[in-house]
Amino acid sequence: MESARRKPRSDASRNRERLIEAAKTVLAGGGPGASLEAVAREAEVGIGTLYRHFPTREALFQAVYRREVEQLIELASALEVQSSALEALRHWIHALVDLVETKRGLLGTLSLVPTEGSKAMYAEVSGRLQEAVRQLVAGAIATGEIRSDITAEDLLSTAYAVGYSRPAGPEWKAHVLRVIDIFLDGMKIR
Repeated sequence: MESARRKPRSDASRNRERLIEAAKTVLAGGGPGASLEAVAREAEVGIGTLYRHFPTREALFQAVYRREVEQLIELASALEVQSSALEALRHWIHALVDLVETKRGLLGTLSLVPTEGSKAMYAEVSGRLQEAVRQLVAGAIATGEIRSDITAEDLLSTAYAVGYSRPAGPEWKAHVLRVIDIFLDGMKIR
């Protein structure tokens, strides 16, 4: 007989959220101070609490990544009501660059090798992410703001390619956003 799963205690839920936020901040920054111990310190919990919530580095990475993607999906829905569909798309792509920045830092810091579990998670969230941006692209096409042959895959591929083509550094984000803006401006109907 299966026992019913209990709802996590509120302090456990808070600790989990604090750990995810701390991991995003500490690990995405990389460098020698980016360790799981540093994540626990930043979240103001013990290392045992970190491992209780995230028994592996991969579990922590997946939690951070999944939360970032969920926020992007929610943002896409919120942006669909903006007056300029192109500016909504621009806002969303800029937020996607933040996800790329986080993912780059996490992968470098945690030295993860993708497993079957992580591949399945990426496939699931990637499909949802594509659907979210597909709606924004459709809106910009419908209002005549961008070319009708642009696809969600075009935008995502470009953002990822630009994001991963330049080495990390202090100017990384400014450069990536500049190139993304040039690309978006090139999609406009003149």
